[in-house]
Amino acid sequence: MNKFILIILFFCTNILYANTVAIDDTTEQLEILTSSQIYIDKTKKLTIDDIAHKDIEFQDNDKELLSYGYSPDFDVWVKFTLKNTSDKPIQKILEYGNSLTTDVVFYDLKKNISYQDGLLNTSSTRSSVNPIFEITLNPNEANTYYIKASSYVTTMIIKLKLWDYNIFYGNELKHQVILALFFGAMVVLAIYNLFVYFFTKDISYLFYVLYIFGISVHHTLYVGAANIYLVNQVTMGYIVEFASLFIAFPIFFLALFSKTFLQVNNYLKLNLILNILLILFPITVSVFLITDEFNKYRNIFSILVLLYLIIITIYLVFKKNRQAYFVIFGWLILAVGGLSMYLSSTGILNIYNNFPYIVESSLLLEAILFSIALSDKINTLKTKLIIQKKTENERLELQVKEKTKDLKLSLEEKTLLLQELNHRVKNNMQMIVSLIRLQTDDIDDKKIQALFLTTQNRLNAMSELHELLYQKEDLSYINAYEYFTTLIEGLQETYTQDVLINYTIDTDLQTEQAISCGIILNELVTNCLKYAFYNEKGDDRYIDVCLTKLQDKYTLIVKDNGVGYDQKKIKRSFGLILVHTLVESKLQGSISIDTKHGVETIMIWSEENEED
Repeated sequence: MNKFILIILFFCTNILYANTVAIDDTTEQLEILTSSQIYIDKTKKLTIDDIAHKDIEFQDNDKELLSYGYSPDFDVWVKFTLKNTSDKPIQKILEYGNSLTTDVVFYDLKKNISYQDGLLNTSSTRSSVNPIFEITLNPNEANTYYIKASSYVTTMIIKLKLWDYNIFYGNELKHQVILALFFGAMVVLAIYNLFVYFFTKDISYLFYVLYIFGISVHHTLYVGAANIYLVNQVTMGYIVEFASLFIAFPIFFLALFSKTFLQVNNYLKLNLILNILLILFPITVSVFLITDEFNKYRNIFSILVLLYLIIITIYLVFKKNRQAYFVIFGWLILAVGGLSMYLSSTGILNIYNNFPYIVESSLLLEAILFSIALSDKINTLKTKLIIQKKTENERLELQVKEKTKDLKLSLEEKTLLLQELNHRVKNNMQMIVSLIRLQTDDIDDKKIQALFLTTQNRLNAMSELHELLYQKEDLSYINAYEYFTTLIEGLQETYTQDVLINYTIDTDLQTEQAISCGIILNELVTNCLKYAFYNEKGDDRYIDVCLTKLQDKYTLIVKDNGVGYDQKKIKRSFGLILVHTLVESKLQGSISIDTKHGVETIMIWSEENEED
């Protein structure tokens, strides 16, 4: 009889402690879920008193991770027993390995305490990315604990791990440093591509920067860094309410990036479908945000857009689109990270045990690959432009040669006649200048002498042009550098100013436009020499003369570092009126004058805008 009682007692003891986890001060880390019991409360009404004192039938569990998908309609209760087998008190950390679970409550009935944590109840003192609970056991003490988990925002994933106190915080510090390096690298990539966008104005870079920003923000939420470092609980409540927006944001800009980067607009049907999806994207996201009954389908449209982007990329790979090769490799890398997240969340295969940062690695590699792809695109376009420019230059050169050959004979006679005409005009002007100079010598009035001197300089400006035309065989264009330097050297001799003249002249001028430019330059440089350096001495006085041509636009700039003047107080002289008239009426261009720091006059006109 006694033997039978002992057997019954032994059997009951085994049942009582069948799931008890033995630990001591040497236990560094231990998976708890495999030794726990699970109960699913589909009523969502059971309290800890109901669970502890009513006849609730828990089910044994042998999995390290439990995933229930999107589960807003039930709570999951976890029950486990720990026993300190050592002769001294021990303190452990219980980590709930999912930062996105909406509510997690830890119960210690023996000590009559409970702790609430989770996505919407993060403690202000918590420094770990996942919810944690402290467990203290006296020597040889056994205690049963309960965890209640509920999640109505994200998928329900439960993972429990018991840690040695010091080892946990050492591991947590290492984990957060690695995450900080990851986010730092993503920020660097975003800033780099943002600067490239500012320099190139390629909209693909801007879309890519917004994609990196969106994916980084989403990942701070996914790994639990946001709710301990970036936002408070009130803000987190709004984030949870608009969770689908944080998922859709990076995907939307990824679609825009793919559209521009892959030049999908060259493929009419693909582009039409993608445009329709992009238009519907914000509409569907808005519908899911305001309609609770469709909440569980909130990510379906985002997945649909991603699938279509993959289809486009595969199609363009077969079309031998160079950029598509980079993107397809990016998709493969991203798929590795996404598949790892899916397998781990469903409990099929926990890849994180061997590769804990596979998601971060895949996101970073994909971001780097896309950055390389963007750089390659720029280099490819640059090479094409160089080849195109070279081909165009060769074509134009050949065309010019052919036309020149046809016109050469007919122009020779006209060139000789024009040269003779220019020579005679130049001689006549020089004669007029000489007469004015002789007349000037007999005049005592300084103002009249200045007027005569100005007239001489204007005539010299036209005379020098005719002298150059007489010496040239091609009379349609004039050497602007030779003309300008000759003209200004004459003015320097007239006004005996020790001023440095800087020339930046990289184009020739049409003969008709050269006449106007010569008079304009004569007036502006004369003003500089007469007024810009009044009562100023030194070797740093200069006048810049710049003539450039971009496509069919000429730009003439005359600038000095003199004293400048107030345009409101000083009336326009006849010379400035002449300059404005020649630029606006003769050249049909525009003129602007800045007199704040010296005087800078900028004139812009088109090659074909010369008035007949």
